[in-house]
Amino acid sequence: MGCVAIHSFDLYRSLSAVPTHRILRNNGVVDKLRQSVGLKHIAVAGLDIDGYHFGGGRSSETSFPPAYVETYFAEELHLSDPLVILSRRRNAPTTEEEALDTIVAPARLEYLNRSFDIRNRFLVPVARNDRVYGGVCFTSDRPFAESERQLLAFLAEPLHKSVTRPVMDRFAASACCLSEGELLCLAMASKGLTSDEIAATSEYQAETVNTYLKRAARKLGATNRTHAIAEAIRRQIIS
Repeated sequence: MGCVAIHSFDLYRSLSAVPTHRILRNNGVVDKLRQSVGLKHIAVAGLDIDGYHFGGGRSSETSFPPAYVETYFAEELHLSDPLVILSRRRNAPTTEEEALDTIVAPARLEYLNRSFDIRNRFLVPVARNDRVYGGVCFTSDRPFAESERQLLAFLAEPLHKSVTRPVMDRFAASACCLSEGELLCLAMASKGLTSDEIAATSEYQAETVNTYLKRAARKLGATNRTHAIAEAIRRQIIS
């Protein structure tokens, strides 16, 4: 269950086959944060896909020590970690100090953090429609200053999107059970094409286009075509 380096998600036929915890690849934003705020470790967790939301321990990309990650999830410490619990409950950036003032940490988690010198965690939840689906955790050898926490909170969502884009590009459509026709019609509608215009440039009749868009909206939990397009873009199903 330890961290695994992933070079290409094309090697996997389904999201369930992808290693749950992966080594964070090179990322320009992360490199700059290391220099500007003294960032030590970072973990980008959760996907905007049902069953893979933050808190379930089913998807993460992290620079934390692999042995730490393996132990943390093998012992399901994410289920009793005060920082995870409070940040999800509040849906707000949370420091480790704030979490420990509210919830008692398991002795095993305290021991693990001491053993791997994991300190000063700061967790920023990422939400859609007030539902937390992702989280970005930062650590440093010293407590982050208020201005640094504000910067990290501001960058957390775009950073989460950047890091998870490869896996979302590969699996988001299939995870939402979107068919090839539904995906194509969504992508064309996102360019401003009407149903008739989509029909004119595809193999589908206008009635079929409308059906595909309605099905796509239902699968994405959207109320209409515009909402469906917005949801598909947000979830990185289309660009």
